[in-house]
Amino acid sequence: MAKKLYVGGLNYSTTESTLKEAFSAAGTVESATVIMDKMTNRSKGFGFVEMSTDEEAQKAIEMFEAKPMEPRAPRAGGFGGGKF
Repeated sequence: MAKKLYVGGLNYSTTESTLKEAFSAAGTVESATVIMDKMTNRSKGFGFVEMSTDEEAQKAIEMFEAKPMEPRAPRAGGFGGGKF
């Protein structure tokens, strides 16, 4: 099981420290990241939390609306995704 979890539906005022504090109820939080919009410097409403163990990650999934981070297909790089 993945220890890094995707967390969606965050309040836009959620900070990394409040996210970490909330998930600490499920165990030891290795890291908590809120994804920010580069242009506005505001939260995009989602983030990632990494728990210490698989068991703690499972507990966090059960306690919160979180899900294991799934591998994504590689993105095409460059301008226009290589279509030109």
